[in-house]
Amino acid sequence: MKIALLDSGIGLLPAATAMRRLRPDADLVLSNDPEGMPWGPRTAEDLTGRALACAQAAAALRPDALIVGCNTASVHALPTLRAHLEPSLPVIGTVPAIKPAAAGGGPVAIWATPATTGSPYQRGLIADFAAGVDVTEVPCPGLADAVEQADEAAIDRAVAAAAALTPGDVRAVVLGCTHYELVSERIRAAVQQPGEPPLILHGSAGAVAAQALRRIHAQPAPEAPATGTLTVLLTGREGELPAEALTYAEGRQLSATSAAR
Repeated sequence: MKIALLDSGIGLLPAATAMRRLRPDADLVLSNDPEGMPWGPRTAEDLTGRALACAQAAAALRPDALIVGCNTASVHALPTLRAHLEPSLPVIGTVPAIKPAAAGGGPVAIWATPATTGSPYQRGLIADFAAGVDVTEVPCPGLADAVEQADEAAIDRAVAAAAALTPGDVRAVVLGCTHYELVSERIRAAVQQPGEPPLILHGSAGAVAAQALRRIHAQPAPEAPATGTLTVLLTGREGELPAEALTYAEGRQLSATSAAR
């Protein structure tokens, strides 16, 4: 089994790690775009073109499924990717976990990039899955970039700024950008109120990995032998995980548990 994931940078690490846990025997292909990152400020057309190039580079290695490990790319590029690659290659997008967060009754905060916060896309998800729930949309300027660059001081500043905008009675936080899952415990520490029940964080990585397996009619097998390999594509060329990825537990785990190709 071979599963490919794409993103402009290291936001795909949480989904890749989740897939590694579900199927230690799966070969993983991580297709990044360091020459084009960040994708967020790009026009939808430009972003779609770069995401398609990353997808086609990964598709050339004949994976069984392709995960779009980026919320922004899923919003703008998913229809084009599916038009070019399906049905021969199933394409799985990433959607913020608003539905499971709202199922707890709230109050809920959605941390997302400034471009996503208040967007018709996010407002539509809130209307569809969180009607009647107290939801606060929290923009997180600079957080994804700080995580991508592994800039500890910038991460702390961005997390603190977003926490200041998060109501104190919030019981669940949706991590509406895949990068945020890499610093989830720092977010928890910043938002958790003393004496209150433990804050629940809702990421998308586990659900996306499970959906990829369902799309190819495969079952989780966490007990399978850890024989999966790791291939990294950097704007279409084979390379190594960037040093920034290895500052996070997910990057180190992928590197350590992947057999030599």
